[in-house]
Amino acid sequence: MMSIRTKFALVTIGATLAVTGCASKNKSQEVLVAPIGVSGYTGPAYQGGKLVNNSDAIKAAATQIQGVVYFDFDSDAIKADAARVLDAQADFLKANPTARVLVAGHTDERGSREYNISLGERRAAAVRAYLSDKGVNTANIEITSFGEERPAVAGTGEANWSQNRRAELSY
Repeated sequence: MMSIRTKFALVTIGATLAVTGCASKNKSQEVLVAPIGVSGYTGPAYQGGKLVNNSDAIKAAATQIQGVVYFDFDSDAIKADAARVLDAQADFLKANPTARVLVAGHTDERGSREYNISLGERRAAAVRAYLSDKGVNTANIEITSFGEERPAVAGTGEANWSQNRRAELSY
């Protein structure tokens, strides 16, 4: 005879499995649809509303600062050159407290889609954490991940892969 606790656990596990299903690496499925305006995005329009909405003056001013940082293979650690870019971004965001930024994490094509979506999200979250540590209001920072789906450079090899391991900041 099963206890009520055991029955509840089995029902919960069954319901979780029924809802989540199994992951696969089917390239024909869209994992994430991101907003229009993210560099390199060519897919269907995001239907959930604007993630960032800035004035034309903020958008124009943001074009004057570098908006891409790069990562090492399989890493979400902020490197010294990325820190310099993010310091300028933090200064800009603190000087413009109404500005909102979207940080999109990207990876190269190595690894599963699921892993790359996760790594891209960790990269975007690392950028958000860095900006937050510099005094930027996290309410003004949205993050998303494209994983391997939106490469900056097509093709294989370290020269191409290194350009795809990035986070892009968009206003």
